Amino acid sequence: MADRSSGADNPDPARVVADADVLAADLLVGGDAREALDHVRSHSWVDLVASDPLLADAEALVAALADPDLAADHRTRLEADCVLVSHPDEDHPALASAYRGNAAHLLSFDDRLTSAKAGLTLQPRVSVSVRPPDAFAMLFDPESLYEAVEGGTYPGPDVDPRS
Repeated sequence: MADRSSGADNPDPARVVADADVLAADLLVGGDAREALDHVRSHSWVDLVASDPLLADAEALVAALADPDLAADHRTRLEADCVLVSHPDEDHPALASAYRGNAAHLLSFDDRLTSAKAGLTLQPRVSVSVRPPDAFAMLFDPESLYEAVEGGTYPGPDVDPRS
């Protein structure tokens, strides 16, 4: 396996953060959120990164829109499947998860994060690509990413995203 350690200025392209809205939409709606996260879940060498505050936000959103028990079960599954990171309480949960988790990608439906203005504000501070899930799903290229982070020939998806 290739050495994927890097610093904050060189985030890991095989690490992805999904904002609470994307995590909730993946569970409740499907669509672009599910397609984007299925790309992550289909590859054991791609990591979903989250913090406790980010998972708490997703849990609260699912509980408000659907059911508290479903929300708790979803959070338990996410905790088992994510690389968990910590950050100061006052930080934005998704942005801080990306920074602390050395993630190159942040998926969000929040226009405050995906706008050009936000990109200009973030880039001097955090090297992260913030995109809505549909853009990530369209641009995700596992073959070239595998070559870059793991080396060798891309073996194809190695995990059932529905398991």
